[in-house]
Amino acid sequence: MPHPWEFNEEASAPEDERRTLLQEGEKKAQRFFSGFIDFAFSGNILEIAFGLILATAFTGLTTSLVSDILLPPLSVILPLRRNMNEKFAVLRPGPNYNDEDGYNTLEQAQNDGAIVLAYGVFLSRVVNFLGIGLALYGLASLYQSLSHDPIIKHTIKCRYCKKSVSSKVRGSVFTIAAGIS
Repeated sequence: MPHPWEFNEEASAPEDERRTLLQEGEKKAQRFFSGFIDFAFSGNILEIAFGLILATAFTGLTTSLVSDILLPPLSVILPLRRNMNEKFAVLRPGPNYNDEDGYNTLEQAQNDGAIVLAYGVFLSRVVNFLGIGLALYGLASLYQSLSHDPIIKHTIKCRYCKKSVSSKVRGSVFTIAAGIS
């Protein structure tokens, strides 16, 4: 008895049916490929790609600002004795741990197999996130002041249904439809 994965000439479909299946598969593949081309080269996708490239460059710039400019003076102002990125706590020491000296760097502790809580890296990333968020908000505010296209949409809570609505309306869709506002 032949296995399902083995090709059996005698049990194969007639030639016309095979051609029809191949033609249908070819049409589906052409439709898929042409749809992908339409999608990939549409205006919105190119704008998104351009925005992502700019965002990547902006993120690198902000990361450098935080780690190279902001955190070193913070490490000097606060008595940290080392750079903020190198702050860590040893949760479980590795086999070569010395009780007198401990670990000098985060990399040394990780190479020794110690379990560490790298809170300095986390704080650095939090400051980086806040820096990117504030800078993007500043750019959006600047854009909105130069053009009349609103990027920042200010909202308030509807006093009746407690949903966030535009600050330009008197109530939400639900309260207006109910005749409450």
